[in-house]
Amino acid sequence: MKSQDVRKQFLDFFESKGHLIVPSAPIVLKDDPTLMFNNSGMAQFKEYFLGNATPKSNRIADTQKCLRVSGKHNDLEDVGFDTYHHTMFEMLGNWSFGDYFKEEALPWAWEFLTEVLKLDKDRLYVSVFEGNEAENVPFDQEAFDIWKQFVPEDRIILGNKKDNFWEMGDQGPCGPCSEIHIDLRTDEERAAVSGRSLVNADHPQVVEIWNNVFMEFNRKADGSLEKLPAQHVDTGMGFERLCMAMQNTTSNYDTDVFTPLIEKVEEITGLKYTSNEVKDISEEQNKTNIAIRVIVDHVRAVAFAIADGQLPSNTGAGYVIRRILRRAIRYGFTFLNTKEPFIFKLVAVLADQMGEFFPEIKKQQGLVTNVIREEETSFLRTLDQGLQLLDNVIATNQGKEVPGAKAFELYDTFGFPIDLTALILRERGFSLDEAGFDKAMQEQKSRSRAASEVSTDDWKILVEGNTETFVGYDQTESDAKITRIRKVDSKKDGVMYQIVLDTTPFYPEGGGQVGDKGVLVSANETIQIIDTKKENNLILHFTKKLPENVNGGFVAKVDSKLRSDTTKNHSATHLMHQALRSILGTHVEQKGSLVSPNHLRFDFSHFAKVTDEELQQVEDFVNARIQEQLPLIERRDIPFAQAVEEGAMALFGEKYGDHVRAIKFGESMELCGGIHVKNTGEIWYFKIVSEGAVAAGIRRIEAITGDPVKVFFASQESALNEIKLALKNPQDVIKAVVSVQEENAKLKKQVEQLIKDKAKGLKTELAQQIQEINGIQFLAVQVDLNPEGAKDLAYDLGSLGTNMFLVLATAEEGKPMLSCYISKELVADKKLNAGQVVRELGKYIQGGGGGQPFFATAGGKNADGIQEALNKAVDFVK
Repeated sequence: MKSQDVRKQFLDFFESKGHLIVPSAPIVLKDDPTLMFNNSGMAQFKEYFLGNATPKSNRIADTQKCLRVSGKHNDLEDVGFDTYHHTMFEMLGNWSFGDYFKEEALPWAWEFLTEVLKLDKDRLYVSVFEGNEAENVPFDQEAFDIWKQFVPEDRIILGNKKDNFWEMGDQGPCGPCSEIHIDLRTDEERAAVSGRSLVNADHPQVVEIWNNVFMEFNRKADGSLEKLPAQHVDTGMGFERLCMAMQNTTSNYDTDVFTPLIEKVEEITGLKYTSNEVKDISEEQNKTNIAIRVIVDHVRAVAFAIADGQLPSNTGAGYVIRRILRRAIRYGFTFLNTKEPFIFKLVAVLADQMGEFFPEIKKQQGLVTNVIREEETSFLRTLDQGLQLLDNVIATNQGKEVPGAKAFELYDTFGFPIDLTALILRERGFSLDEAGFDKAMQEQKSRSRAASEVSTDDWKILVEGNTETFVGYDQTESDAKITRIRKVDSKKDGVMYQIVLDTTPFYPEGGGQVGDKGVLVSANETIQIIDTKKENNLILHFTKKLPENVNGGFVAKVDSKLRSDTTKNHSATHLMHQALRSILGTHVEQKGSLVSPNHLRFDFSHFAKVTDEELQQVEDFVNARIQEQLPLIERRDIPFAQAVEEGAMALFGEKYGDHVRAIKFGESMELCGGIHVKNTGEIWYFKIVSEGAVAAGIRRIEAITGDPVKVFFASQESALNEIKLALKNPQDVIKAVVSVQEENAKLKKQVEQLIKDKAKGLKTELAQQIQEINGIQFLAVQVDLNPEGAKDLAYDLGSLGTNMFLVLATAEEGKPMLSCYISKELVADKKLNAGQVVRELGKYIQGGGGGQPFFATAGGKNADGIQEALNKAVDFVK
């Protein structure tokens, strides 16, 4: 059975059981601060399990894109080395929100596997929770009794808390689970060793395929458990493992989920991948297999993350995506001998393979391809640079073991993979101090963990029920009562409180718009609200101090000035999006935004620099809409399909409900939950202040509106007046500036020529001062030149022989600089290294630097240390 059919059979089966089929949520999470990525099927339904929202149906089924590469669930380092772990995978799930429970979920699971898919019952094992006396959770007798109707007792395994008790996190809904495992070994292997003994033993052919979680409890902050008011079912079945069982293979990578990608890698590299059925392969072939598995797994994770709006970057989720891609590039570079970008060519295969069920990968195929190609090109350059740096480390290392701290510096600063460092060192006859590297890595993790450590108390419920109402679209002030309070203590922000109100005008951060600030006023006091965010469908108001009487009545007041400035920027963002699509083309799509009171930032897909002329056209377009004073046409709670059909733009990577809010100004119409001006005339004026690239195929525009524009114009006028004054009030300012530039260029050429002439004279003079020490021509002296002139002089003097060791110091405008030149012959024969020399001598001028083994420079702060540095230079040749 093909993988597409497996997916369809599952969804059709649960649709026949009264389940609503819903699409996969984006792989990148936007409104859950506890998770970076969707790492399980239930992540998109957390708000239902927590009771903060009502599901559209009490029975739901789906297949969810998941990514496990960070935090508690991290499979990254296992990928490639075995045949069943993945970074990105699909989780087939059926869900009950307070509806059916164990007596339906377990028989349905058995029915689907054995009657619909017709898997061999003799190969299946099930597990149930054995209980935990310490937490007062009993043995799951009910699940055990249900399974006895279908499975012999010797195939029912009792599992401990680690294997058979599922938790959302340190706090929150949890409960016992019942897993289904399949034994895919040969008949001979099964006869020799019982599959029961291999369940949960990490055997590659005895694997878990389905987990039925029964959410019965809530884990509190103190670790205790309390019964949930309603019981839920959360199941997850590994799609790739199920395909392995259905296609009679012993490896996920031998199924048609991966074989089209593997065949493309084979075509590109000319290397062959061997099936898991082939035994006794060579070590070289094993390395090839691992590399190909890594690449075809990782391209799926990276491609879907980019399609859902997460671009590779140097921070947060973007850094994780970049790290995954770089791991794939490195495996190709080292083991498949791919020195040119090639992974981007797999995107077309992936889009053809999965585009029907996940349309985002087809829609975003061009962007994904270009981003991956640019990232590959960039990192391959980094690998080259890293190899040069590693050469320097090897050249200056004392002994045959390279310190772990040095390797960590390459890894941390330049993104140079540690396994590649270790491989190259072994090839060169060196070893790596792995313990030192691990220590440096652990220290960094400890610093990061300490900086972000957060402890969260349980919610203190003041008003029972889900009664929260948002009124911020219509007002900035409302009467309110506090319904719940939670204390949060973090190393970064200290003690803070999160307050939930029954009625709030405060807009929570979302869709690029920052959260509102303001106050909570009672008869006796005023509490500052310093931020507003949304978490699992709750609007959280952040404050440093709780009211004295939390049960009293309050007036919630948004800071109207900040709100007004923010709405101007938000509405201008919509108009700018329309302008960019009109002027640059409909390929332009929003890829990120920030809307704050002070400015707006907008990231969008476009593969060329936006010209000055195009930027002016965008400005003119937006300002024309402002002058037209277009009224806001807002439509709330309309069906998603209807809004899109009427022309509303939906953003990829955003999660929309069945009913949405549409914002329209003239011809601009977008789905948006943010706050906007009532009329575009309120924006006053729109001014672009910068444009540039942020990633491959992604441009960024920053702009301002309203009062900041007035400040900008005033500062421009002030700067112009200062320029006029400096130029003695010329009639034509531009002509006067051009004249000064031309004169400056002429004088600069004259100065450069004078410096060259001076250096030539110095060459003759200094050649007489060179002394021979241990067969090396040595000179260390301060010269009255700029650093560039000193470099030219060093190379000129170096040309006088093949055994030169020169250190020239300069102090232009009091800034000390050391330049070291060493003949290449000395670098090779004497193991001298200019980079090491300047790093040591740079200490005397309170600075440092580096460069190549034959020429390097160091800058510093202390010109008084120049002479001591020159005096110490001779130690390198003595």
